[in-house]
Amino acid sequence: MIYTITLNPAIDRLLFLEKELTKRKTNRASKVTYDIGGKGTHGSYAMTRLGVSNLALGFAGERNFAAFEEILMQKKISHRFIQIPKGLTRESIVVIEPDNQGSTMLTEPSFSVEEAEKQQLLLFLKKHLTEEDIVLIAGSLPENFQINDLAELIQVAKEKQTFVACDLSGEALLLAAQLGVDFIKPNEFELIELLSEKTGTVEEALEQLSREITCIAASKGEKGSICYYEGKQYQVLAPKVKEINDTGAGDCFVGAFLAEFSKCKNIKEALKTGSACAASKVQYEDSSYFDPKEADILKQQVKIIEL
Repeated sequence: MIYTITLNPAIDRLLFLEKELTKRKTNRASKVTYDIGGKGTHGSYAMTRLGVSNLALGFAGERNFAAFEEILMQKKISHRFIQIPKGLTRESIVVIEPDNQGSTMLTEPSFSVEEAEKQQLLLFLKKHLTEEDIVLIAGSLPENFQINDLAELIQVAKEKQTFVACDLSGEALLLAAQLGVDFIKPNEFELIELLSEKTGTVEEALEQLSREITCIAASKGEKGSICYYEGKQYQVLAPKVKEINDTGAGDCFVGAFLAEFSKCKNIKEALKTGSACAASKVQYEDSSYFDPKEADILKQQVKIIEL
């Protein structure tokens, strides 16, 4: 089983602008849609689309839980979220400009997680996780969920010998690296921060880090991405597509990668699947949708070069 943990989920409200976003004037939307928000839930959606069994875990606000759960059900995401009494799941506004000019995200503050809810999640993991499972911990930390709480969460999974994947940033990503999780996916900015304490070139520092972490899939912007796995390095070149909305593309990659990796443990196939699904995703309007059949075609265009 694959478990995804989204500690600070969101409801994405997508605003499609009629014209380019301009300051000091009224910017009108031609369309408004809603989607699930949060890295872990996006990962679960990708796994679900690929037919891989998974369960989405985490916290969600009680006050708008019905609206949050309705989107999960529309996406056919199996879930077991712990409700935060009187809490409100944040809303993220994604502003999408016409003619492929990119998107802008604005997100609300999170709810506050109390000790009782933290313990509920830990008890569930202690009861259900096994060494055959994969757990993905992804996204930001909600209010009152401290870095030591994250450390405890990771340690519980590691004690169960579960494969631990983390798609985190900032202090949380640094912690995951220090604890030696099995998978991380830093972007080019997070990579610089992550390697700041390492010596030598970026490549040398990454190689040092790869001795502590089983799999690192690092985005390097226009240069594509590079993966370090079991002492080998792979350059990943994604297919060129027309981008409509890049929100959630990285999350889609992680979910699809883990879905494929859970089936075959073949790193090249997992990288191809993740890259192809992400390439499909950016061609669509919402935050999570991609077409698996289209991804199968795009998969043939993904280039994996062993360095």
